[in-house]
Amino acid sequence: MHELIVNQLQEHRKLMVQIENELSTSIANLAQRLIETFQIGNKLLIMGNGGSAADAQHFAGEIVSRFRIERPALPAIALSTDTSILTAIGNDYGFERVFSRQVEALAAPGDAVIGLSTSGNSPNVYRALEVARQAGCSTIGLLGKDGGTIKELCDIPLIIPSHDTPRVQEGHITIIHILCDLIEQGMFGPASLGR
Repeated sequence: MHELIVNQLQEHRKLMVQIENELSTSIANLAQRLIETFQIGNKLLIMGNGGSAADAQHFAGEIVSRFRIERPALPAIALSTDTSILTAIGNDYGFERVFSRQVEALAAPGDAVIGLSTSGNSPNVYRALEVARQAGCSTIGLLGKDGGTIKELCDIPLIIPSHDTPRVQEGHITIIHILCDLIEQGMFGPASLGR
């Protein structure tokens, strides 16, 4: 058992080094895009399935509430949270439209829409990013493997260099925390640090 634990942690460390080497510039670019989105009064819509739905909710929670700094709330919505909307759309239109219908209803030009997909091929995330692009939103993917079909719809695709779903999810949540920190620092500065 100890060997399995050590192997998992070694794989995690190896991935973090790869993310540092391969994605740092893209993470910084995405943070700047999100800062600009909030500064002009726009919002962030986030979506994903399964564990990625939980990560979308986590991301929205950190943005609306706070990450480290006492600051004004920022507008972010996780599209996986309203069971009445999800089940109505799923029942009336099919599961592939559970996010795109919400993007159609909620997105405005200049908003940022983030899709999380460990495979890069989630049909409902793909359709939602199509609608977001047509609506004049920034389209962003937190993806895994080779980025799948979704990467082609993204202004900024962040593809975790792994084919192992747990490692991809670890990469996503690490990037989400970095983005939250960069957004707060970029918009409100380090004066109110603490939590």
